[in-house]
Amino acid sequence: MAEAKAPQQRGGQTEDVSAETLAEIGLRFEVDGEIATITLDRPDKRNAQTFATWSALARIGDSLPEQVRVVVVQGEGPSFSAGIDLRMFTPEGVPGQGSFGSAARLDSASFEQRIQEAQQGFRWLRRPEIVSIAAVHGHAIGAGFQLALSCDLRIVADDVKFCMKEPALGLVPDLTGTKPLVELVGLAKAIDICLTARFVEADEAMRIGLAERVVAGGDLAKAVQDKAAELLSTNRDAAAATKRLLQGAQSRTLEEQCAAEGAEQIKRLRAMFGGAA
Repeated sequence: MAEAKAPQQRGGQTEDVSAETLAEIGLRFEVDGEIATITLDRPDKRNAQTFATWSALARIGDSLPEQVRVVVVQGEGPSFSAGIDLRMFTPEGVPGQGSFGSAARLDSASFEQRIQEAQQGFRWLRRPEIVSIAAVHGHAIGAGFQLALSCDLRIVADDVKFCMKEPALGLVPDLTGTKPLVELVGLAKAIDICLTARFVEADEAMRIGLAERVVAGGDLAKAVQDKAAELLSTNRDAAAATKRLLQGAQSRTLEEQCAAEGAEQIKRLRAMFGGAA
């Protein structure tokens, strides 16, 4: 695998993210052909996340190489991610990054912008032109749970423990996790999971739709590799168009969805066989 140096730009202005910078933050980013892998790499801290983590994730998304079709998100060590680095709750905060206390003293516009920038590190994983897979083992708590929820698919080890910890800390989940959670498990179950801050383990995760597959811990990497290969076996443009249709389905009426399907199919057939622009 090779370090990705942002050879292609998908959105606005971007900044290359070097391997050295990512290592300081506690991340690795590698590209192997059409598959990119993001590894949370602070195993001594159970891959706890900080402001810098979220900023780096956003920059990775902004500079994702054009050829990438599958993005795998995984954690090094015994856990996927234990959530927020608890130093962010202290007056000192994380060196060079501040704390929640210092962020709370920002003016409203600046504070809102900081939250939006953090959310952007999660939102790009839903783009139609890629499929994102969370390879989850051990603890996926709070921000870790939301990072897994931001991915299209979740393949989990049998030791997984999901937990939406934020309400127990006096916070709300604000890293894009509430919408996919409700869509996956329903409102009542989402309320139960979030407002009790209880653990959801592998069997329940599979039963309620949080996980697409549960495997033994030693089989997780192979299961993710196999799924990536399956995803890459379909036509790239057709896959992106189909994902767009699926993502919009819940917000459309049947008639609107039929029209959207027709419009996408016209594009595909004209691309394959030629025709009017």
